[in-house]
Amino acid sequence: MNVFDVMGPVMVGPSSSHTAGAVKIGLTARKLLQEEVLSADILLHGSFLATGRGHGTDKALIAGLLGMKPDDERIPNSFQIADELGMKYTFSGTELRHAHPNSVLLKLKGRAGRELEVIGSSQGGGAIKINKIDGLDANFCACYPTLIVHNADQPGHISEVTTLLAKHGINIATMQLYRDKRGGRAVMVLECDQEIASQVIHTLEKMEGILKVTYLSLEEKDEFSIIGRDHKKK
Repeated sequence: MNVFDVMGPVMVGPSSSHTAGAVKIGLTARKLLQEEVLSADILLHGSFLATGRGHGTDKALIAGLLGMKPDDERIPNSFQIADELGMKYTFSGTELRHAHPNSVLLKLKGRAGRELEVIGSSQGGGAIKINKIDGLDANFCACYPTLIVHNADQPGHISEVTTLLAKHGINIATMQLYRDKRGGRAVMVLECDQEIASQVIHTLEKMEGILKVTYLSLEEKDEFSIIGRDHKKK
């Protein structure tokens, strides 16, 4: 534990779960999309739907999708900034089965054509979990560089992926495996101790039987962000 686990996150309030956590969900989804968000359909569940507006959850999610962090002073103005940058967004409610009360479904489209569907939940104190990606379970905390590999449910794919990572000196901290049905679609979620180079990701994408590769980097750089250039803090 560190001091922020006890005292709470450095943030723009009012709520660590409904505001800071919501920013983190949006920011993590943006990183997973790996490009600037063109449009977002945002479906709120449970407490996020019932009390989110009063806590600024809607503005916080948009702020995260724009690339802001929980302590960014521009969070209250995120709607205006999104409108100026041409990012389209809608809000509605939904009922997610077996979901945490502070949950949201994000349906994202990027400016370069990528699409991503994410369910994320705010666990309290600013901590979050990414529960699903593109309809399949994921359940990771966004605390480590995380590799999500969607593949056909066939023998050999797990060993191919782990062997490639070992070859490049990547240590796997945790690994989770899910599938929708036997012989259907499967997903590997690998939280790693090191960042994974882009050439390794590209190698994975070309492997036979690999359907999609999504990667969460924790590096600070955001090559596709334009808010830092066009909307500096006053």
